[in-house]
Amino acid sequence: MAVAFDGGVVVGADSRTSTGSYVANRASDKLTPVHDRIYCCRSGSAADTQAISDYVRHFLDQHSVDVDKPPTVKTAANLFKTIIYNNKDALMAGVIVAGWDAVEGASVYSVPLGGALVKQPFAIGGSGSTYIYGFCDAMYRPGMTKEECQQFVAKALSLAMSRDSSSGGVIRTVTITKDGCTRDFIPGDRLPHM
Repeated sequence: MAVAFDGGVVVGADSRTSTGSYVANRASDKLTPVHDRIYCCRSGSAADTQAISDYVRHFLDQHSVDVDKPPTVKTAANLFKTIIYNNKDALMAGVIVAGWDAVEGASVYSVPLGGALVKQPFAIGGSGSTYIYGFCDAMYRPGMTKEECQQFVAKALSLAMSRDSSSGGVIRTVTITKDGCTRDFIPGDRLPHM
């Protein structure tokens, strides 16, 4: 999931990768940097989303050299959308793209299965998201501070992990502002339950 605040975004995810009922990796990192201040949060097929994020990172590096400035979050989101939409029959990939740029500031884009592109103040995705729509709608409010967004992300992910057997492990977050990115980690025995 990702949520924007004035001056940045907080992106977070659990760490469980599963194949059916089998947990293939309990400590994976689903938060992938695609540029200095742009991250994506991957859900769906790990192989598909890793390959797509590698392509987008490559295209953004070329683009930033071309235009001689850092890319926008919107550009990154459009690249994800184009790849996922043009290959929707072959891919199982849902991505949240979030970050900070000098044009729009903090922004969050959701690119669900099929390749739609939606800009939102916050976005949730993956199998655990179905369990926390009500919580997120009730607890999100515009104008939250950075610390409130960090707590909101940690609590929402913790609730999803407690209900969804395909979610679990630890919580990884990254806070992105114009000053850079700060990664955080909450171990599985210190999750903020209700």
